[in-house]
Order: sequence, then C-alpha cells, then structure tokens
Amino acid sequence: MAKTTTIEDSFSQLDEIITQLESGELSLEASFKKYNEGMKLIKNCNQQLDKVEKQIIVLESDEGKEDAI
Repeated sequence: MAKTTTIEDSFSQLDEIITQLESGELSLEASFKKYNEGMKLIKNCNQQLDKVEKQIIVLESDEGKEDAI
C-alpha cells in the first residue's frame, strides 16, 4: 500500500522542484518531467485540502444543530 504524502511534504517537494526549474540547468525533457511531478503534487494538495474543508463544513453543521437544541 502506498504511503500518503502529507501536505507539508508536498509543499517541500514543490519548493525543491521550483528551485530546480528556476535554476535553468535542467534540459527541456527534465523540466517537463519536473513540471508533471509538481502538478501531481498540487493535485494531491488540493484533494487533501478539499477533504479537510468538507470535514470542517460537517463539524460546523453539527455544531449549528447542537446550538438549536
């Protein structure tokens, strides 16, 4: 089973990729691979943030119901 990457790990990896891309030392092919890797990390971050946002909405909704009682 694959280990889930934390948002913090993804941000760290993204920072490293950005540094490599900005250096201008990568070939076009290597840059494209790094770009794709970065996009996958961003997608992972967005999915994790969406999950947390949904959990917060549920918690706020439950809290509102308790206040009404």
